[in-house]
Amino acid sequence: MKKVTIYTDGACSGNPGPGGWGAILMYNGTSKEISGANKNTTNNIMEITAVLEALKLLKEECEVKIYSDSAYVVNAFNQGWIYNWKKNNWKTASKDPVKNQELWEELYSLVQKHKVEFIKVKGHSDNEYNNRCDFLATSAIKKL
Repeated sequence: MKKVTIYTDGACSGNPGPGGWGAILMYNGTSKEISGANKNTTNNIMEITAVLEALKLLKEECEVKIYSDSAYVVNAFNQGWIYNWKKNNWKTASKDPVKNQELWEELYSLVQKHKVEFIKVKGHSDNEYNNRCDFLATSAIKKL
């Protein structure tokens, strides 16, 4: 099984406001950078979108390590929130509808196709790939 490393980041100017996302996919010594933006969004939507768009590029089942500075995204999987949301018909523990349900459902579906590990990185620190994803995300906003 191919081993792929993915770094992702999302950014927003105002929340909600114009937002961008960036991702770097690394496999076998090569890397691919992708990014995009939306005129009216939230930082959480951009964080999820970065992971979604990166996973969509994988053509076959892979072993994937996803590095993100988003506690929202990482904890949804590592702390099992998403499995409980799905089991409870996309309701939170307090019975409220899960925000960004459509994105979570799509991400859940993509994650099932691969062996995925989510790893939390400290944002805006010395991680060159996380910093590069932040640059990709903020640069995408400027292109709107």
